[in-house]
Parts: sequence; C-alpha cells; structure tokens
Amino acid sequence: MPIRYCVRFLIATIALAVLPQTCIAAPHATIRPGAVWLDTQGHVIEAHGGGILYHDHTWYWFGTDRNPQLDAAKRFVSCDSSRDLVHWKNRGHALALADPEHLGPRWVLERPKVYYSPLTHKFVMYMHLDDAHYKYAHVGVAESNKITGPYHFVASFRPLGLESRDIGQFVDDDGQAYLIFESRPSGGFYVARLSPDRLSVQTPAVAFFHIPLEGGALVHYDGMYYVMGSHLTGWRANPNVYAAAPTLSGPWTEFREVAPGSPNTYGAQSTFLLKVAGTKTSTVIFMGDIWKPHALWDSRYLWRPLEIKDGRMLLAEPEPWTINTKTGITTIYPKQAHPMQ
Repeated sequence: MPIRYCVRFLIATIALAVLPQTCIAAPHATIRPGAVWLDTQGHVIEAHGGGILYHDHTWYWFGTDRNPQLDAAKRFVSCDSSRDLVHWKNRGHALALADPEHLGPRWVLERPKVYYSPLTHKFVMYMHLDDAHYKYAHVGVAESNKITGPYHFVASFRPLGLESRDIGQFVDDDGQAYLIFESRPSGGFYVARLSPDRLSVQTPAVAFFHIPLEGGALVHYDGMYYVMGSHLTGWRANPNVYAAAPTLSGPWTEFREVAPGSPNTYGAQSTFLLKVAGTKTSTVIFMGDIWKPHALWDSRYLWRPLEIKDGRMLLAEPEPWTINTKTGITTIYPKQAHPMQ
C-alpha cells in the first residue's frame, strides 16, 4: 500500500468513531464482501447495480440479472427478499423487458431502483435506459401492484429535461423520495424530488454537484446528509468520494475519498447506501459492485458497514461481518481467522 494512503487511512480512522462491534470467530451466517453470494435455493444472486426497498418488515433487493443464458433480446431485473440481509430468497424476475423504445441491438437497462407510493399504493421502478452508444440517456419507468412484480413499462423521459445515465435512489426519513442522476453535459449529477405517485420528477432540482461522478448514492444519518459517487472510469474501479451537508440543499463539504486505505475502493463502485435503523443504533451499509466487464454475470458485491461521525465517513477494509437487523449492531470478523471463500 503506498505510504500516502497508509497515512491518510490512519488519520481517517482516528477521526472516526467505530460502530458498535466485536471481533470473534465468524459464524456461517455472515456477509462476505467479494465472495460468491448464494440465495436460499443455492443459486448465485444476480442483482447487479441494485438497490434495496424495505417494505412490510422485509428487505427487497432489485438488480440486473446478467445471466448469459437469458433471452438476449430482453433485459431482466431480479428480485430477492430477506428478513436479515444475509439469507435471500429469489422471487423471480420483477421485470422482463423487450426493447421498449426501439433502441436497437445491445440496448441498455442498468441500475434499477424501486419506490413505493403511499398515494397510489403501487410500486414504481426507475432504470437507466439507453442505446449501445449511450446517446439516448433516459430514465425508464415501470409500475406494479405487487412489490415482486411483474412490472409493466410506463414511459421513458429525461428528468428535468436533462440527459440521465447512472441513477441512484434515496428515500428520506419523512418518506419523501428522490432520484439521483448523472448528466454528462452538465458536468455533474442531480438530486431531484419525485412526485407523490413516483411517476415523474419535480422541478427545480434539490441539489446539483458540479463534479463528474456516477454511481450516485445518498443517505441521511445522525442529522447529516451524505452523498457518494465514483469517478468516470467505466468498468474500472476508482477512489469513490463523498460529501456531507446539514440539508439536501447544502452547504456541502468538499468531496473526500471514502476509502483512503485503498486506491480503488477495494475494487468496488457505489450503487446504494442502506440505512438500518435498529433499537440500539443505526448502521449505514455501503453497497458496491465489483465489476467483471468480460463476465458481468460473475461480478461480485461488496457490502460493508460504514464508520460515520460528524460529517466524516470511512469504508474500512472489507472483512466478513454480521448484522442484527433488530438492534442495528454489526460484528466484524478478522479475515485471518475465517478467510473469505
């Protein structure tokens, strides 16, 4: 590890308070960052570029299914459910979509995120929709009466009239929903409020970050907002960065590296920040994709609790860990004592 990263990692570690945790031998029910993750039927979880929706005491994980054996003319969004964030039951394809806008061969559907509308009692899926050359740059919207689907395509549009590529999802503690989207010509990315039915974006934008980032994610924790993104290096990992603010409209701090101990965020790219509000503490989980561009179906997931305090955020070295979703307390296990498979 380069000396400059060692020093910065040490400074960041001292500056932060570690979430409640212990270090003992790891049990079987652990989350293992970067390992093959199997569902309860023993199949590899295919949920890339995904997001989580908590509904009716259950977490639902949506992501793109990259299995090369699927119909090449369609794009598929998987749905898995869990009560503990460790054991996931496959709920089938929430969306199986043929080219909805005549985008041509190798059309793109990425980063699906699902919202619930208390107004209509329906579930709304947003996705990055594009052609093979990333010129279409729209969001696609699909809707369902059931959280597990099937979702039916409604429309595609450019939020705020702007190009939109990578998207992210945020629902605040008051239930207000937001879309995060990267707009390449604008030189940055936006946070925009969704309508009560979740089918459209309201103007004006709540926040704009004039920095070229993608993989946008956002969380509200302990009175502060934290936004995260990765640099524009395609499938190649890079130093993910974050900023903090007391309100969504700012003022925002400068962007800092979230994993100063790793020059490329341990090989992962941000896709979602998941807050688990327990009876004893709240934990924020970094959800990232470890992309394998030549075998996307074998891309792995890096989930790891973040260490957060007073506007500072740290993603420490990935190690096996568990979470008690009732209390919110996490337990980290040394890799040396129980190597990842």
